[in-house]
Amino acid sequence: MQNAITRTNFEFPGQQNLYVGKVRDVYNIKDELLIMVTSDRISAFDVVLPRAIPYKGQVLNQIAAKFLDDTADIVPNWKIAVPDPMVTVGRLCEPFKVEMVIRGYLSGHAWREYKSGKRSLCGVTMPEGMKENDKFPEPIITPTTKAAVGHDEDISKEEILSLGLVDKDDYELLEKYTRAIFQRGTEIAAKMGLILVDTKYEFGKANGEIYLIDEIHTPDSSRYFYKEGYETRQLKGEPQKQLSKEFVREWLMANGFQGKEGQQVPFMNDEFVNSVSERYIELFENITGEKFERADVSDVPSRVESNIRKFLQAYYR
Repeated sequence: MQNAITRTNFEFPGQQNLYVGKVRDVYNIKDELLIMVTSDRISAFDVVLPRAIPYKGQVLNQIAAKFLDDTADIVPNWKIAVPDPMVTVGRLCEPFKVEMVIRGYLSGHAWREYKSGKRSLCGVTMPEGMKENDKFPEPIITPTTKAAVGHDEDISKEEILSLGLVDKDDYELLEKYTRAIFQRGTEIAAKMGLILVDTKYEFGKANGEIYLIDEIHTPDSSRYFYKEGYETRQLKGEPQKQLSKEFVREWLMANGFQGKEGQQVPFMNDEFVNSVSERYIELFENITGEKFERADVSDVPSRVESNIRKFLQAYYR
C-alpha cells in the first residue's frame, strides 16, 4: 500500500503513450484526451527528490482546477473533468512552443538579470533605479522557449515571430489572454491577502481554437508574496515573505545541495517529509481560502487508477 504516488505506469483502453515529466504523468487516450496525474514527486534545482510528499499532488491538481474554472470566461481551457483529487482529464491540444511568463514584480530570474546590469529582458525594457521585489509600473511579459531537455531559454516577441514559433495573430491573442488571466489571478490573490508576483501560462490549439492548458496559479508555477508587511519590508530592504516551495530549496541549500555535479541530495527523514506535506496543505488553504479535504491515502495508486477507469468507461459509453 502506498500513501503517495512516486510514479504511475497504468495501461488504459485506447492509450497511445505515457509522458513522464518532473511532477506529472500524462496519458494520451486515442489522441483525443489527456489524463494528467499530478504525482507527489517534488523537484528542486531541476532534480526530482528521492521521496514523494503525501497530498502534494492533490494540492497542485485542485488549485489548478479551481483557477482554470475561475478564468474560463476569459479563455477556454483544456479541462474536461477531475475524476480524482490528483487527476485532471482534458482535451488534447497542440501546444505552442513558447511559455508565456508574466511578471508584476522584479523578482527571481528578472532580478538576477537586473542585478547583473541588464535593463532589457526578452526585448522588454526594465526601468532604472529598481530594487529587488519592487513592483513594475505595468506587468511585463517575458516568454521562454519550451525545452524538451534542460532549461527553458528567454526569447523576445520579435524572435518568436521571426522564427515562426507562433504566428502574429495567435501571439497577439496569447499576450492578451496572459494579461487578462494574470489580472484575474492578481485580484483573487489580493482577496486572500496575497500578491501574485509572477507566473507562467501554457497554451495550445485544437480545431483552430486557442486553449489554456496545463496548470495555472499553483505554488509550483507561480510566486506569491504575503500582502501584509510588503511595503514595510521593501522600505527596510528586507526579503519578502513568500508563499512558494522556496522553503524546500532553502532546506536543501542549508544541507549543502544546489543541484550541482557531485552533490548528494540530503536524507529526507519522515519528519521533514511530513513537514513539507503540511506546508503544501497550508499553501492550498492560503491560496484558495478553502479548507483542504484530505483524500483517502491508504492506497493512492489503486484509488487513482480505479477513478480514471470509471471516468473512461462513462466517457466512452
